[in-house]
Amino acid sequence: MSQANKHRLENELAFVLHSYPYRETSMVLEVFSRQYGRVPLVARGARRPRSALRGLLMSFQPLALSWFGKNELRTLHSAEWQGGQPQLQGTALMCGFYLNELLLNLTARDDPHESLFDYYRQTLQRLVLEEDHAATLRCFEKHLLQELGYALLLEHEAGGNLPIHADKTYRYILERGAIPDAPSVSQGLALTGKTLLDIAADDYSDVNSARQGKQLMRMLLNHHLGGVVLHTRELIKDLKKYD
Repeated sequence: MSQANKHRLENELAFVLHSYPYRETSMVLEVFSRQYGRVPLVARGARRPRSALRGLLMSFQPLALSWFGKNELRTLHSAEWQGGQPQLQGTALMCGFYLNELLLNLTARDDPHESLFDYYRQTLQRLVLEEDHAATLRCFEKHLLQELGYALLLEHEAGGNLPIHADKTYRYILERGAIPDAPSVSQGLALTGKTLLDIAADDYSDVNSARQGKQLMRMLLNHHLGGVVLHTRELIKDLKKYD
């Protein structure tokens, strides 16, 4: 068996997160695979007019990919479209690029997250089928943070087992959680207990919970992004519900 075949993986379910031209006729892909996490691949000759790969390697479409190699940049061998995912359009398309940018910046290469992969696929479906894209994004953001080990404390106060009460006001402090609001407390983000409980339930039907939920996710994501600016967030800044 050749060295390439020893490191060959067949028919791995994956999505293309990002791609860019490489040399004269090839492309480099950053893919999110179910079993192997985020993987960089070179698709040799993919930009040639008669390439079998041309037109297949699109974002937001489920693909069965085969690749080989043991270096950081592996080589794509084949790709097959799996179908079942309608094309994203308009605001849904921008939201999809936002999801991809989150995954590119917050996940590590070769670190599998099968549950997150499945949730990403479900989220793409929701962006097509549901009108409340903001709620869909908030649900994905929370799930992403949980999968990466940054679990949100939403149903109990920080440092104890006291339950969150919907009619009280709290301050959510990074890497600590929610504490009761008081005149002596200035740090953290002010939120109602109802907002915290609604986020825990993935319920953004309340206007205030939707607004405060966006503020909380923005604070948490900015912290974990460490100063990285998300380009898609800038592009849709005018759509205040989604940025």
